[in-house]
Amino acid sequence: MTNGPVLKELGDDTPRETPAEAPVIADAPPEGAAMRTVATLAARPKSSLGRWFWSLLAAVIGFFVSLSAWNAITALLASNPILGLVATGLLGALLLVALIIALREFAAFSRLGRIDRISVAADAAVAAGDLSAARKVMADLKRLYRPRPEAKWAMERVTEREAEMLDADALLALAEREFLAPLDAAALKEIETASRQVATITALVPIALADIIGALTANIRMIRRVAEIYGGRSGALGAWRLTRAVFGHLVATGALAVGDDLFGSVAGGSILSKVSRRFGEGLVNAALTARVGVAAMEVCRPLAFRAAPRPGVTALVRRAVTGLFDFKE
Repeated sequence: MTNGPVLKELGDDTPRETPAEAPVIADAPPEGAAMRTVATLAARPKSSLGRWFWSLLAAVIGFFVSLSAWNAITALLASNPILGLVATGLLGALLLVALIIALREFAAFSRLGRIDRISVAADAAVAAGDLSAARKVMADLKRLYRPRPEAKWAMERVTEREAEMLDADALLALAEREFLAPLDAAALKEIETASRQVATITALVPIALADIIGALTANIRMIRRVAEIYGGRSGALGAWRLTRAVFGHLVATGALAVGDDLFGSVAGGSILSKVSRRFGEGLVNAALTARVGVAAMEVCRPLAFRAAPRPGVTALVRRAVTGLFDFKE
C-alpha cells in the first residue's frame, strides 16, 4: 500500500501536435488597397441632393463675400478715395484672372468634346464602311494636329497617301499609324512613369494615407498628361471630370479587380514569395495604375485601337518597375 499522493492523468492519450507541426497560416495576397481606394473615391456616383447643397452653399458664400467686398470698397471710397481706388483695382484684377480661368476651363471642355466627336464619327464611319465620312474624320484629325511642329512629317505622309485609300478602314488605319503612333509612345512613357511613382511610394512610405494621396495625385497627373498628348489638354475641372470618367469605366467593367492572373502576368507567379508584403502592394498598385493609363488612352485617343494593338499591362509594368523589383526566378 502506497503512502503518499498519487498523480493520475485524465483525458485521452491522443498525441498532440507540436508547434513545429502546426499548419502555416498563409498571408492574404496584396490587393492594391491604395488604388482600390482611389478608384472608389474617383468613381463614386454623384448625389443630386449633394450637388444642390454644394451649389447653394457656394452661391450663399459668394453672395455674402461679394456684398462684404462691395461695402468695404464703398466705405473706403467715401473715407479715403485713394485706398478705395486701390481696392477697386485689386478686385478688378482678381475678377479678370477669374474670368480668364473660366475661359480656359471652357476651352478645355471644348477640346475634350472635340476629341469625343472625332472618335464617335470614326466609329460610325468604320461601322458603315463610309469612305466620305472617313475623309471628314481625316480632315478633322489634320486640323487637330496641324498646329504641332512634330506632326509635320506625318501630315506630309498622310497627304501623299490618303488618295490611294479606297475604303474607310484603310484610310483611318493610315491616320492611326501616322498621327497616333508617336503619340501612343509618348503616352506609354507617361503611364510607365506614373506606375513607377505609385510603386515606389507604396513600397517605401509606411503611412497608409500617404500612399493613397500619392496614388491619386499620380493618376490624375497621368490622365491629364495623356489627354494633353492626344490634343485634349484639360483644365482642373476637366482633368477631374476625365478622371471620373476613366475610373467609372474601369469600375463598371471590373478591370480594377485584383486576381491571380495579375500576379502571374506581372511577376511570373513567384515575385510575391520573394519580396515583402509592402513591395507586393507596390507591385499591384503599379499594375492597377497601368490599367488606368491604358483606359485613359482609350478614352482620350481620337481613334480606337484598330491598326495598332492595344497596349498590354504586363509589358508596361515590367518596364516601369525595372530596377525596383527582381523578376528572375
